[in-house]
Amino acid sequence: MAHFPFQRLQADLANLIARTPPGQRLTSEPELAKQLGVSRATLREAMRTFETQGIIRRRQGSGTYVVGKVPVIDAGLEVLESLDTMARRMNLEISVGELHVEQVEADKAMAEGLGVAERSLLTRVRRVMCAEGRPVAYLVDTLPAERLKPDELPEKFNGSVLDFMLGRGDRLTVSRAAISATNATAEVAKALEIQRGDVLLQFVSQLYDESGKVADYTVSYFIPGYFHFHVVRRIGG
Repeated sequence: MAHFPFQRLQADLANLIARTPPGQRLTSEPELAKQLGVSRATLREAMRTFETQGIIRRRQGSGTYVVGKVPVIDAGLEVLESLDTMARRMNLEISVGELHVEQVEADKAMAEGLGVAERSLLTRVRRVMCAEGRPVAYLVDTLPAERLKPDELPEKFNGSVLDFMLGRGDRLTVSRAAISATNATAEVAKALEIQRGDVLLQFVSQLYDESGKVADYTVSYFIPGYFHFHVVRRIGG
């Protein structure tokens, strides 16, 4: 399809979405593709733009829904803060869903991330963070078992391992993160109620304590339309 017709398709979709009340399901993909005179593959490509902005959400086996106004978490990366802290500053309601705390053995990736031997005992904390009831981030923290045991997290855990560690007095110093775009795996897509292969922001980070050891190895996935991350840098030299 030529560039101009594709832009027209996106404009038609934008008008359709604007006329649909938030929370309402759009027409099924086969019917919508027929209505707009395009293939389902072309329709999906055009819809992905609106999905990454958080304007619509596809739910596996249910359909595509209009979200409406999106609450955006806007944050700088110069200071490490939890999502809960950022959301409170914006008066945005954040909740924890699908919390799984388990003891696992370190595989190769975990061992390298934490600087421990393979098969070492670790505690893994997986959860979905929701903004106003909508899944917006999937976070996986992995820590040495001697630093955090599965039963140590409080009953009303706010979802932030960082806040928990700071609250109990852990001496943490710096975090190093690699930021990239990635495609949602089946596990992540299910947790975030999106389609497998959808584009996400991925942060892979290591949190260090004052002795230089890795205290926490984290892999985080964010739906792009709900987050604006920015970096302030000073001029070198």
